[in-house]
Amino acid sequence: MSRHSKSFLLSALLALSTLVSGLGTSCSAPLGGGTAAPNDPYWLETVKHQGTSAFNSDPSSYQVFRNVKDFGAKGDGVTDDTAAINSAMSSGGRCGGGSCNSSTITPAIVYFPTGTYLVSSAIDTYYYTQIIGDAKKPPTLLASSSFSGFAVIDADPYIPNGWGAQWFSNQDNFYRSIRNLIIDLRQIPASTSAVGLHWQVSQATSLINIVVEMSTASNNNHQGMFMENGSGGFMGDIVFNGGKYGIQVGNQQFTVRNLTVNNAATAISGIWNWGFTFQGVTINNCQVGFDLATGGTTTSNQTVGSEAIIDAVVTNTPIFVRTSVASHGQLAGSLVLNNIKLSNVPTAVGVAGGTTVLAGGTTTIASWGQGHVYSGTSGSKKFVQGNIVSANKSSVLLDSAGRIFGKVHPQYASYAASQFISVKSLGAKGDGHTDDTAAIQNVLNEYAGCKIIFFDAGTYHVTNTIIIPAGAQIVGEAWSVIMAGGSAFSDQKNPRVVIQAGAANSQGVLEISDMVFTTTGPAPGAIMIEWNVHDPSGQQGAAGMWDTAGTNMQYSQCPLGSVNSACQAAFLGIHLTSGSSAYLEGTWVWTADHDLDTSNSSDISIFTGRGILSESHGPVWLIGTSEHAALYQYSLVNAQNHYIGFAQTETPYYQPSPAAPAPYSTASSYNDPTFSSSINMAWGMYIQSSTNIIIFGAGFYSFFQNYSQTCLTTNTCQAQIFNIDSASSVIAYSVSTVATTYQLSVSQNGVIRSSDNDDGFQETFTAWSQ
Repeated sequence: MSRHSKSFLLSALLALSTLVSGLGTSCSAPLGGGTAAPNDPYWLETVKHQGTSAFNSDPSSYQVFRNVKDFGAKGDGVTDDTAAINSAMSSGGRCGGGSCNSSTITPAIVYFPTGTYLVSSAIDTYYYTQIIGDAKKPPTLLASSSFSGFAVIDADPYIPNGWGAQWFSNQDNFYRSIRNLIIDLRQIPASTSAVGLHWQVSQATSLINIVVEMSTASNNNHQGMFMENGSGGFMGDIVFNGGKYGIQVGNQQFTVRNLTVNNAATAISGIWNWGFTFQGVTINNCQVGFDLATGGTTTSNQTVGSEAIIDAVVTNTPIFVRTSVASHGQLAGSLVLNNIKLSNVPTAVGVAGGTTVLAGGTTTIASWGQGHVYSGTSGSKKFVQGNIVSANKSSVLLDSAGRIFGKVHPQYASYAASQFISVKSLGAKGDGHTDDTAAIQNVLNEYAGCKIIFFDAGTYHVTNTIIIPAGAQIVGEAWSVIMAGGSAFSDQKNPRVVIQAGAANSQGVLEISDMVFTTTGPAPGAIMIEWNVHDPSGQQGAAGMWDTAGTNMQYSQCPLGSVNSACQAAFLGIHLTSGSSAYLEGTWVWTADHDLDTSNSSDISIFTGRGILSESHGPVWLIGTSEHAALYQYSLVNAQNHYIGFAQTETPYYQPSPAAPAPYSTASSYNDPTFSSSINMAWGMYIQSSTNIIIFGAGFYSFFQNYSQTCLTTNTCQAQIFNIDSASSVIAYSVSTVATTYQLSVSQNGVIRSSDNDDGFQETFTAWSQ
């Protein structure tokens, strides 16, 4: 974010002094900028690779990092590299092919050096895979003119002659990431159907820095992405050029940030959803921006339930948003438009067949919506097809252009391998058994602020708090795991932090990416992450986490329906303290409902007390999910200046047996909600005494009562799920719920009835404000 030069210089000096004061004991100067020469390979290619899979049957020989050239790929644009790439993907008995539902013990990075890789059939992706190209000079996957296959990269292949069966269950297709690739379909004849990415995925997935090149011929049949199902998810910093569709998507929910589509017939085709949030969209020279299937209000006729679009720039496109059917004065697909800049866009919102709902032109749409709008404690719905309440966006949440700030996943492309330090090289084992607490802490104490801390793939067992000082930058390899256990985390009455991110009220850069934080039970007193650090003045988003996730226990310990004290996994997932700021993108705080490492993904009963607690005064940008905690998934207490993208939650499947808060107790020191005989299930989101909170898309789901789904058809699985007290200042847009009697409550009194907002499998309201 830009500032006047004098204030920027002052901020930079203050930030530098903050980082210097926190430098590790082996540091003589701050890290500074990257030192890689222009022609050097990306650091990930040349850094020493010592990654292991701790619980693989043969961890000493199993290969995590796979350079496709080591498997025979040439990258010369002439040689067919398909077999070599698929060999790099599949070798080592990995999880895929339709015979394995999921696995965490065969992780892999499939790495592409710069080059052009000719492929003649699909690259089928296996479970727990990161596909990463050289971030300095992204490589190209060039589909041959005779390409045969569903998509160039296929995240969930259909099994031949399988009658629609696929390799993985779409809603459990976790742990996938693709980064720094150009996918080129232009050798394929324009009349031939071709797909760049088949991206049917769920949580803990991301697309980052992807470009798809397609034909620009009239009536071509290329499309950049096809997604027909799943339960996502995040993607960002992606570009689609040409094609019949930039992206064609159907998924329960997703957040998409910084999407650009140029010269496509249709930029975004919406098949169905419960809720999508699009933040930062650029559309140039397309015929239609968003083409949405709408009108379905029942489970059997599911269409696009909710589309929330913020900060879009649309140019030379005849229609920005087109719905398939008219609303006829009632809810049939919720739509929210916020800060939409149109240039030569005659129709802002229209209906297939030509009806104009909102005229366009060259103009800015400040805040417009279609659907049911509510205010205060009135449960009376008002159908609106026009201007709606506009959120008061705090300047600290915005970039220099007045848009919600966003920050790309750190990849350190300009840094040399010598600017990284490996925790394994300095004594940590990552074998899942050795206590690595001291080794990890020593690395942080010595090198924070002057080296990027590289956690080689592995599982690092810790038995006490790890203190990460402000100034530290941490990156994992194929989701490196820090696993806490032992007596220090055994008492929920005296909880202890596993990862302390910065000292209280500290300032500085603190970046964590590609890590998993978990426990080996029981750990009822574990606070997984206490986030204290605040970004320095003038450095928005300097303190953040990207592609992080957490929790795990297994079926043998915690079979379905058991209430076992040994199956208490954590006290709290993430705690944002009052003095902190945070940019959290692709953050998944998950209490597992099934075991990813059994042959049939067996359901399990494990327990976490709380999901995400924010007491931060901001700024906070939060794009992520929190699921299955006993008391709440999100709790905001005395919080300020928060932007929350699509917040997706699920209530624990076992509730109300035991009823919330069991097997935990409420703790007044953490401002826990109160429970009663009528309010006996976990809150999706609970907000107390908080101001300037913007929720731009949310899905709060309750699928079960004690593992039974008979309550789904009557929307009685849970009475209340989303609560805001009367002292808070909150605006909520595009909120969907499943099987709850009330969609929103004020001070634990139900206000918005789900029965008023049928919108498919889910119920949706378009906006609520005080």
